Amino acid sequence: MLRWILALLLIPFLDAILLGFVATAYIGWVPMVLLVVLTGLVGMLLVRAEGRRTIGKMQRSLAEGRPPTNELLDGGFLIASGAFLLTPGLVTDLIGFLLVVPVTRVPIRAALKRYVIVPYADKKAGGFASGNVWTFGFPGGSADEDETRARWSDGGTYDLGEDDYSVDSDESYTVEFGDERTDDADVDDEDPYAR
Repeated sequence: MLRWILALLLIPFLDAILLGFVATAYIGWVPMVLLVVLTGLVGMLLVRAEGRRTIGKMQRSLAEGRPPTNELLDGGFLIASGAFLLTPGLVTDLIGFLLVVPVTRVPIRAALKRYVIVPYADKKAGGFASGNVWTFGFPGGSADEDETRARWSDGGTYDLGEDDYSVDSDESYTVEFGDERTDDADVDDEDPYAR
């Protein structure tokens, strides 16, 4: 958290130093003020155009029944780029233009999804967000619990081992379940998986 606060304080500091250096060494203060105003106006026009385009893409994806995840991220980037472009300074204008132009916004979005969003969702959902699904047991469970859940993971089908059945001939076979239940007992109180 502290490094994010330091980064947010570093950006205005770099802006002030760069504005002062460029204004005094190269173009002067009046052209610098005009440049800052011009980048703000051009940036706001770009944000408005890209915002309309993103809303249209969002409506199309919703009409097709797809979740608009990329479009929502683009909307967040456009809000951030609008704030950066309205802030006077060359560094914030550069960041704002990087977030508003689709050519640079798409790789930034892909990197954000890969390195921030998916790991965070996996951490919160136990791996289910990215498709890591356990077919039996639960992570962190004991071996006995995992074995019991593995045997009954498909809704009550008993998992037979190699020595639990034998084939006598082509037409008959025998199965030994290991538990001595009689056919007249409908429900066994000790077995929660009994039908």
